[in-house]
Amino acid sequence: MPRSAAQQAALLASPDDTEAQFYEALQHADLEHLMALWADDEEVACIQSGGARLMGLPAIRANFEALFQRGALHVHVERVRRMTSGDCAIHHVLERVQRPGEPQQAWLNATNVYLKTAFGWRLVLHHASPGNAGDVQELVADAGILH
Repeated sequence: MPRSAAQQAALLASPDDTEAQFYEALQHADLEHLMALWADDEEVACIQSGGARLMGLPAIRANFEALFQRGALHVHVERVRRMTSGDCAIHHVLERVQRPGEPQQAWLNATNVYLKTAFGWRLVLHHASPGNAGDVQELVADAGILH
């Protein structure tokens, strides 16, 4: 049964809620669920690792539809760094990605940007770049005085 706008907004009450649903949709190759998480704006963008910049919902939909032709993706978020300011949230994540039944895995550094809308927090950008398992180690600058 389709969800009402109010039900959908309740499910997207925070950037973390939207992000959890994004990765759940990838796990189940659920294109409709994944697309419902994006803001309804022609400026939304997606850049897959090694791919071109895709602008707008039709291009993003076609990309994920092609990606899901091979089945679901097991994506495990290993590390999340969050920044939120007003109605915008930026999450930097390290993804460990594997296709079911395939022995190799890939590591991706991804940035997910969320915008708070009348319908809850929506995805406006997903940008992934190649990474490696060593990226789990965080480099934290010394909080000492710089000058």
